[in-house]
Amino acid sequence: LKTTFGSKCAAGRCAAQMGVGDNDAVSLERLRESPPAGAMPTFQGGSQEEALVGVAQRCTLDEPVSETIMRDLCSVAQKLMYVMMPVNVADRGRRLRDWDLWGPLLLCLALGLILSWQAADSTQASYAFADIFVTVWVGSGVVTLNAVLLRGKVSFFQTVCVLGYCIFPLVLSAFCSMLLHIDWLKLLFVLAGLGWSAKASLGFVTELVPEDKKLLGIYPVWLFYCAIAWMILLA
Repeated sequence: LKTTFGSKCAAGRCAAQMGVGDNDAVSLERLRESPPAGAMPTFQGGSQEEALVGVAQRCTLDEPVSETIMRDLCSVAQKLMYVMMPVNVADRGRRLRDWDLWGPLLLCLALGLILSWQAADSTQASYAFADIFVTVWVGSGVVTLNAVLLRGKVSFFQTVCVLGYCIFPLVLSAFCSMLLHIDWLKLLFVLAGLGWSAKASLGFVTELVPEDKKLLGIYPVWLFYCAIAWMILLA
């Protein structure tokens, strides 16, 4: 209303300065408001204003830090749920494409701490933590490089994100094995975690590489999770 009233007042002042009467001023105002022939009409509250509102809502620079942290934690929890849910493999891979590195970092730290707590001394604990950290991140990079060499449609951080989130079943296996201390149960837990982790990542990895090279793309993924599972068994 303020904008419309201001534009009408401006048109009235302009007409008064030019010596135009009230009726002529109204005609000028109507001519100004009417769009030219062939032009696309613009409606108030239409897509342009909605787009501006959407941009303002997506701006997170002014939001509280606690709100940002809670949003990131909710995103991490949602991706972990996608890994554990028994849904279609391809659908699960598509849901994990919105990548972040917070979840893989937290899972890597959790697995390193679990294995270091089971070490005999502080030296072995530091070695176990370093081995897990290097294996997860370097292994993810090697799997991604393999997909690139196979001429796959690869986003590096997206692939690292998916491979990192999919170690969550192995982290649960390591945690349960640490609590129970039963060798045959530990073997069952690790095998179940290995199969679940590899299956959860296949939906994403198989869409990256060409159809005739899928086995070459899947093999390093299995090798990556087998290496982590073997380290859990040795702990």
